[in-house]
Amino acid sequence: MGQLLSFINGNDHTEQIFIDFEHAQPSEDERELHKTVGEVLIRGPAIIEKLLAYAGCNEFIRRAITNPGPETEDAAWEAVLPSVDQLQEFYDFSLELETCFPKLLVALCKNDPKASLSNQQALAKQLADIFDFVLKFDDAKMVNPAIQNDFSYYRRTLNRMKLTKKDANIKIRDELANRMSLFFAYPTPMMKVLSETTVKFLSQDTTVPRENVTTALATMANVCHDMVEKKKFIQDELNMFCLRAMVGSIILFDHIHPLGAFVKKSPVNIKPCIVTLKESNTQSSPGLLNALRFTTIHLNDADTPGAIKQMLLLD
Repeated sequence: MGQLLSFINGNDHTEQIFIDFEHAQPSEDERELHKTVGEVLIRGPAIIEKLLAYAGCNEFIRRAITNPGPETEDAAWEAVLPSVDQLQEFYDFSLELETCFPKLLVALCKNDPKASLSNQQALAKQLADIFDFVLKFDDAKMVNPAIQNDFSYYRRTLNRMKLTKKDANIKIRDELANRMSLFFAYPTPMMKVLSETTVKFLSQDTTVPRENVTTALATMANVCHDMVEKKKFIQDELNMFCLRAMVGSIILFDHIHPLGAFVKKSPVNIKPCIVTLKESNTQSSPGLLNALRFTTIHLNDADTPGAIKQMLLLD
């Protein structure tokens, strides 16, 4: 089993939560949903691997633009087609997350969220798994301009082919292409999906109070912080898993809580979270700090303490 974790929230109220990221197994009540979400998450590592290996078609596109003609343009089109198919795979995966994420929120937040995180540890682990995937994906996507370049060229060429009636066998047409374009145009598209999905879910499902969701996210962030701070795990990757889950929880909390994650009385232990993230000094730390800087929406609010702003913005 896991460790007994303690954290002190922004109101100095001590909580004790028993959580296990290493060995949590679904109970009978969790099993059906755990299987449903697991069938999506199991493909996450392959998506990340493909994204990291995505080289793009820059050279083909450059030749087609600087030396236009049937040969260079056909070569660029043939290069772009399989790349765009791969981009569709990324986009389709985001739609699957959009479907399964609210189901996790219902299971973990319909009743007392702290008790749910403690008693449904396998589902709590899957919530952390989603944040881990989302932060990895967005970090890799943000530093790969070839994705948008390829898709922009695809859309321009698609329009030409429609004019010349050569688009009969094209799979990704206007409506889907437009949705994909909006998805990839955003710097952190997967986190945007989680945020918009959660906001939509809270506006439609009246059985889950907003404060339950924010409590669950604050609890997840604080517990993940303690796991790293108290050196509960030896493996570097498991500690990074905790840090990504912590940052993902903070970002989503900041998007759905009216006051955000950075105010003085926030239930998120934001200052210790930032300190631990900075002190972790891993290859992924700068990307996670940037996610807090640029993906949250309340950091620059007047109510955010100056010390917190300095920690993140004056680094």
